[in-house]
Amino acid sequence: MNATILAKTAYSNPGQPTRTLRGTEYEIFARVTHRLKVTAGMAKSNFPALVSALYDNRKLWTTLAVDVAQPNNELPEMLRARIFYLNEFTQQHSAKVLKGDGAVDVLIDINTAIMRGLRREGGAE
Repeated sequence: MNATILAKTAYSNPGQPTRTLRGTEYEIFARVTHRLKVTAGMAKSNFPALVSALYDNRKLWTTLAVDVAQPNNELPEMLRARIFYLNEFTQQHSAKVLKGDGAVDVLIDINTAIMRGLRREGGAE
């Protein structure tokens, strides 16, 4: 064990629960979705904040799409296909929002549905 690992261990919070993978996924979705909600009405007053939130959401969905496209992904094939489709929809709809032709609410609804699924399956703190 090196000094860096010992330092991290010594100063870590022993009372903080260990997150599961599903709990971590939930937390990421919650943060990104919160930013989408906060910036949803800022197209005119703070467009850069909206762009940043949309970028993070697109990055999240791209990461999910890459993950489910891997041959060793253990999710059922139908679920993998649906997640991949949602990524494609999210990318296209985000472009519409950036042009002023779409609403952020649709993206928030999709993320919220995913969060409900992650919470229902357990693992999210």
